[in-house]
Amino acid sequence: MKKTPPGWQVITDWLAGKELQPFAFQQEAWTQYLQGKSGLVNAPTGYGKTFSLFLAAVIDWINKYPDNYPHKTQNGLQLLWVTPLRALAKDLGRAMEEALQELNVPWKVGIRSGDTPVATRQQQKKQMPEVLIITPESLHLLMAQKGYATVFTHLHTVVVDEWHELIGSKRGVMVELGLSRLKGLTLKSNRPPLKIWGISATIGNLEEALDVLMGSTHTNTTIIKAKLTKKIDLESVLPEEIEKFPWAGHLGIKLIHRAIPIILNSKTTLIFTNTRSQCEIWYQGLLRECPELAGAIALHHGSIDMELRIWVEEALHAGVLKAVVCTASLDLGVDFRPVDTVIQVGSPKGVARFLQRAGRSGHQPDAVSKIYFLPTHSLELVEAAALKAAMKENLIESRMPVLLAYDVLLQYLMTLGVSDGFDAEEIWEEITGTFCYQHITPDEWQWLLSFLTTGGDALYSYDEFKKLDRTGNFYACHSRMLALRHRLHIGTIVSDAMLKVKFMTGGYIGMIEEGFIARLQAGDTFSLGGRNLEFVMIKDMTVLVRKSNAKKTIVPSWQGGRMPLSANLGMMLRRKFNEAISRKSKDPELIALQPLFTLQEQLSHIPKADELLIEQIHTKDGYHLFVYPFEGRLVHEVMAALLAYRISLIQPITFSMAMNDYGFELLSDQPIPVTNENVKQLFTLDNLNTELQTSVNATEMARRKFRDIAVIAGLIFQGYPGKNKAARHLQSSASLLFNVFKDYDTHNLLLRQAFNEAFFYQMEEARLRETMERIYNGNIVITFPTQLTPFCFPIKVDSMRENLTSEKLEDRVRKLQVQLEKA
Repeated sequence: MKKTPPGWQVITDWLAGKELQPFAFQQEAWTQYLQGKSGLVNAPTGYGKTFSLFLAAVIDWINKYPDNYPHKTQNGLQLLWVTPLRALAKDLGRAMEEALQELNVPWKVGIRSGDTPVATRQQQKKQMPEVLIITPESLHLLMAQKGYATVFTHLHTVVVDEWHELIGSKRGVMVELGLSRLKGLTLKSNRPPLKIWGISATIGNLEEALDVLMGSTHTNTTIIKAKLTKKIDLESVLPEEIEKFPWAGHLGIKLIHRAIPIILNSKTTLIFTNTRSQCEIWYQGLLRECPELAGAIALHHGSIDMELRIWVEEALHAGVLKAVVCTASLDLGVDFRPVDTVIQVGSPKGVARFLQRAGRSGHQPDAVSKIYFLPTHSLELVEAAALKAAMKENLIESRMPVLLAYDVLLQYLMTLGVSDGFDAEEIWEEITGTFCYQHITPDEWQWLLSFLTTGGDALYSYDEFKKLDRTGNFYACHSRMLALRHRLHIGTIVSDAMLKVKFMTGGYIGMIEEGFIARLQAGDTFSLGGRNLEFVMIKDMTVLVRKSNAKKTIVPSWQGGRMPLSANLGMMLRRKFNEAISRKSKDPELIALQPLFTLQEQLSHIPKADELLIEQIHTKDGYHLFVYPFEGRLVHEVMAALLAYRISLIQPITFSMAMNDYGFELLSDQPIPVTNENVKQLFTLDNLNTELQTSVNATEMARRKFRDIAVIAGLIFQGYPGKNKAARHLQSSASLLFNVFKDYDTHNLLLRQAFNEAFFYQMEEARLRETMERIYNGNIVITFPTQLTPFCFPIKVDSMRENLTSEKLEDRVRKLQVQLEKA
């Protein structure tokens, strides 16, 4: 009879003492880990993915030292745990420390992120903990220190948590590069191969996700998929009266009175909003409607002071909060046991994101995740029905990996340059083993090295761009100033310049974007972190404020608010409209929307799944062409420009454009020449690339992308802490560099990257092509309604939004709704 390994026995006994037993997928992970394999663990939220790998490393340790493991201390860094969110690190650390204490394993657990105090980092330098939880940026910062290789002398395992959240982003590329270096260090020191594991919940392309994590040099890998289904109970909050002419302007506030009983009847509720502004508005709205929640409700988003965020997380754990209004800042793996209910305000725009958020409630095995969908306008109820159907069919979005991100590679080479320098041949071998850079050519590699040493064809006259010195094949940075500047700005998240917000009397509140504050006058009031504040002045890049009792305040807007509709959800939406026509649907959402559908059918048409609806309407504003592909605002933005260009070839005509996730509007002061005879040609794939370049102004899009690329690549210094450069200065510096490269260095790889990113990410070129093909091969229905329809109304409101304040807009919309309902 096979003897149970001692570590396995210790763990199973410990679990049995808690009346628990490991899931089959956890045991499989332990087995594969002990056999030296690497891989990816995929399981629903709340089933112990963390322990499937953390305990594997502990079992292995006890197996190696069965007699003296309780006394082995100061063993150096054994396990590196990479996490995408700082909010996750604290929670993970707590869970790991608790388990280690109960198992009598004297490992230390450390955290290294932007929130880690300097004293703690210094302590870690002297003696590394056995487990280090780290963000991708902090891992690269660690590699930017002199003698960094000694930190990883004993490292045998790296776990990348929430890998689905990192893949498809430049932070994911940072992880790929970090892993390539750690593998290289392990190989050099003749240790056994590094074990690399990923943890993922919701992702469609699991096999590809594994390939990206491992790179081509890593063999002996496996995917462990838990055969478990997380029960999710989705219930829509139906309005008392369905808006027949809906619009997305009130952010769900109209239904706040329906949310309050849900909150009061639950132990703890997370209220997810899609933007930070909406988060602030909901927090204030809930307190206004239900003052007794004061002291039992908090808000949590990325621009709030770290201490307040940590307090909210601790209070959630302790179960002292009744509700927390939050954004994606609480999307991932944080295990808040008291949370039994989630309210999603507005559509999350993707199936994976919805599953993540639903899983925050009932965060333990066999518990049902209860989530309420609260629409911000009537038509969003169709998205709730579509989400239910997509969950049943397990239609989870794939995350497309990033390829050839030259900006991240330049930053990484500089990181190695400011630490101990690097041998170009050695690093070439490592980076070509990653998924991101598997197709980089030797010429491109030489260009990057030359760019870092000379500044390239365009910048060779400027010493500040000669960052690395070359000795044969060895590259290093010898400038202390350049090294300091580089360490200050390691990372790939580029946003508008953020300013600290402080009270005049002292006391830090949070962060705000420079673009928002630039619009305020002294005496204006705004809300942040749930407080009403009066703007006094900006001093030393700090916004000084005092408390305000004003009843009405401006809610800050942060960039990048609206997320576009995912392709999977768009497809399910089209199916749901198909069901709406049949009147046979059992979805409560579609039943509730029957008055709206009836009106849409009377005035125009409801498109079937294989149809595209085009509405041509003449109003006092002019001639409108409304088109409904249901493919998300990014695709619609590009398609609107393309159609406008193609229509202008039929007849010279100018348009203004508006769009939302369901469709777009072209508005002109003259009749629009689109007929049943010529409409198909508007969606042909012929000359698509050429006409896209002409219609969309690809150069302008690339110019906008280039700012972020230039910052990541280290071409633009963002300033020292507390003295950050203004966003407009960064933009003008980036524009200047863009023009210089365009005119004098046409082979510049960063310029090429800017155009590629504009094409693939901003234009979503591949998805646009698929949509055009679907429309071209399907049926196109053109109708001529005599008034605005329920489908076009929200797009029309979006076009009015440009010229009106929010209050004037609400008045206009109400009058328009009344007029249309009388018609």
